[in-house]
Amino acid sequence: MRTETEHTIFLKDYAPTPYFIDRVEMEVEIAPEKSVIHSLLHVVPREGTEPGTPLVLDGDELLLNSVAIDGAPLGLLAYEATPSSLIIHEPPLRRFVLETTVTIEPEKNTRLMGFYRSNGTWCTQCEPEGFRRITYYLDRPDNLATFNVTMIADKKLAPVLLANGNPVGQGDFEDGKHFAVWEDPHPKPSYLFAMVAGDLGSIHDSFTTSSGKQVALAIYCEHGKEDRCLYAMDALKRSMAWDERRFGLEYDLDVFNIVAVSDFNFGAMENKGLNIFNDRLVFAIPETATDADYDNVERVIAHEYFHNWTGDRVTCRDWFQLCLKEGLTVYRDQEFSSDERSRPVKRIEDVRLLRSAQFVEDAGPLAHPPRPDHYREINNFYTTTVYEKGAEVVRMLATMLGEAGFRKGMDLYFERHDGQAATIEDFIAAFADANQVNLDQFIHWYLQAGTPQVTVSDSYDAASQTYRLTLEQKTDPTPGQPEKQAMLIPVKFGLIGPNGSPMSWSKVSGAEVKGDLIMFDTGKAELTFEGIANRPVPSLFREFSAPIKLTTSLSAEDQLFLARHDSDPFNRWQALQTVATGILLDAVKAGGRLTDEGRVDALATALGETLEGNSGDAAFKALTLAMPTEDNIAQAIGTDVDPQAIHDARSALRKAISNRLHDKLLAVYNALADQGPFSTAQAATQGRSLRNACLTQLVAGGTEGAYSLAEAHYRTATNMTDRMAALAALVHANAPVAQALLGDFRTLYTADPLVLDKWLSLSAQVPDEATLDRVKAILADPSFPRNNPNRLRSLVGSFANANPVQFARPDGSGFRFVTEFVADVDKRNPQVAARVLTAFRIWRNYEPVRRAEAESALKSLAESGSLSRNTADILGRTLAG
Repeated sequence: MRTETEHTIFLKDYAPTPYFIDRVEMEVEIAPEKSVIHSLLHVVPREGTEPGTPLVLDGDELLLNSVAIDGAPLGLLAYEATPSSLIIHEPPLRRFVLETTVTIEPEKNTRLMGFYRSNGTWCTQCEPEGFRRITYYLDRPDNLATFNVTMIADKKLAPVLLANGNPVGQGDFEDGKHFAVWEDPHPKPSYLFAMVAGDLGSIHDSFTTSSGKQVALAIYCEHGKEDRCLYAMDALKRSMAWDERRFGLEYDLDVFNIVAVSDFNFGAMENKGLNIFNDRLVFAIPETATDADYDNVERVIAHEYFHNWTGDRVTCRDWFQLCLKEGLTVYRDQEFSSDERSRPVKRIEDVRLLRSAQFVEDAGPLAHPPRPDHYREINNFYTTTVYEKGAEVVRMLATMLGEAGFRKGMDLYFERHDGQAATIEDFIAAFADANQVNLDQFIHWYLQAGTPQVTVSDSYDAASQTYRLTLEQKTDPTPGQPEKQAMLIPVKFGLIGPNGSPMSWSKVSGAEVKGDLIMFDTGKAELTFEGIANRPVPSLFREFSAPIKLTTSLSAEDQLFLARHDSDPFNRWQALQTVATGILLDAVKAGGRLTDEGRVDALATALGETLEGNSGDAAFKALTLAMPTEDNIAQAIGTDVDPQAIHDARSALRKAISNRLHDKLLAVYNALADQGPFSTAQAATQGRSLRNACLTQLVAGGTEGAYSLAEAHYRTATNMTDRMAALAALVHANAPVAQALLGDFRTLYTADPLVLDKWLSLSAQVPDEATLDRVKAILADPSFPRNNPNRLRSLVGSFANANPVQFARPDGSGFRFVTEFVADVDKRNPQVAARVLTAFRIWRNYEPVRRAEAESALKSLAESGSLSRNTADILGRTLAG
């Protein structure tokens, strides 16, 4: 396996550069085929830099036209331009201006990193190392500079010229060109640089900050799609108001711009004052967007705006600290969504994502700590561990310190580090100092990979009215970390009495207990509760207070007791999931057959009571109907996983639940039929959620009546949420009518790329033998846009990650298809290729036949020729693990 470059970067080797740049002045001449970048870099030697120390700037695919210092051109022996750098051999040991002119070709930039053109619009993506593809620079997070950017372009081709900061000048030239000047007064790293030029439509609004400052807001998009941006604008204004209320953080520029583009490797990018978005996370109208799409637009708009402080004003010292901005900002967007919608439902949704993606990552060859200590390719560390687990670590801080203590820590963090590039240690120190607590052990959450496993046992002594609770923790070895230290785990808990009421105690010993929080910080803790009149049922890790895997000795009866009586909505949901998982694990062992009808009856009864009860909102009830996913079951099994047996077992349980609850499901479905005009209000979205969950469960019963009901639901739907719910239910059940409705859906929406993505994704998820050939045929169609990340992820990414039965076919054909796809796409867009390849992260957990086929496919990819650093890194770690 050959790669572009073989190198590993270690955190221990971090050192400041001998020079830094504190001011950048750029003139960008934008034109079809080629663009010219003229840069003035104000360079300052650091104290202690020795005379003759070279200045080394990063570069990638740049054509150097000229280089000068303080206006004097440099001779050929004074510098060296390599494919990856510009080296000034003996720069002055004083402040000086380095002047360079380079030529780049945005139209040929299929990697979509740096400056590129998307559907006629020029735009940038610089995180993490894309700025070096625009001009030579110290392209690293710890170099913060102010930027002044002059953009020049043909006015007909690009009437809109945008960059970071505030607009400070504009004008026309006689040759049909025009210019715009943007000044960003806030020092920033190069990864936050942004430019956009093109012929774009827009919507405009304004926001008045709490101090009375008027901020001009705009969202730019393809002409004719302005109405699809209205919800995003509303979400932006709500985000700005929430950040002021919750954290006292005001926006700091005169303008805030968002641009939606169709070719984008990521979801969005928080460039200072100019956020660039994948259009799928901006556009939302009822006819083309589901409620989940609306939620994602709201969430990501908020996330990128919140980065203005947690990422932009305070940034990362180096890329090892990536979770400092991403984990913290995910926590902030989760809290925003919780306040805007249903907090219990949001918590369950976040945990489902964590378990389905991050727990898998933690248990496989790609495991790494939220703050890794080395990497070969930083693009591959934009992971669920950095984002979602990083958010859980921040949430534990908030749980332990309380809302007031957490706010004190955040305030001190901003006070100390505004305008700086910080580290995880800086972040933790702010909370420790603000609250006068010791967090030395807590920092291991950032430094240690793997998911802690907590095992709980208990006993009750009626004579002494004493209840004993024993907690044990361990974390399995992960790549590079064979030994693990005990973690500080906050266990939010309660004890529930026989009548369903919470129990109190007179005394507790054996571990530190603060109110309803156990501070579990050793390998084993034995807690003794005195003054307990009856045997309690423990409710542990309420609100999922720590990202752990929990094993308890509670029986199915105890779990169903919690499902009925626990005051914590998360644990009520979790109890039902635990019972369902136990039934499914036994069914998998039996080859896909249900073996305990009594437990199935008990689960169905509890689900029916939840469905008809007054506890929990409609969206919560919808979540209780969703059985554990096939990925959840595979995780619980651990080794020798047979995806077909899992699929059969899950289908059998869903069918059994559907048959037992048929009348109740149908009654709720019909009761929610009159929803009125489409609305994004919470009550409306929750009603649709529950109605569609009932429909999905009915379809799982496999009856002709349910199939007909779902087809009618599809054909009469007045919004995309209802239409997609019916179609997805039929597709996942592999109903006879599914293929015909997929064809109808494609006909209806073939002209809308984002809706077509839904068709691509569902087409790839059909759990039948013909799916692989259908996916291949779609990919081979000459009209398929093979360079668009959204289309590629929707089709092949969905096949690899959301169709385990067909991806992991026993003959290996699914594995081989994906590795061949990766080899092809890697030549054009390594980031997409590497991300799709992560679907193999559990290959060693398959049963022997599938495991051998997966290994063969991976080894063939390794032998196929030169791979990008991105893909070779993922492949190497996947095989080594």
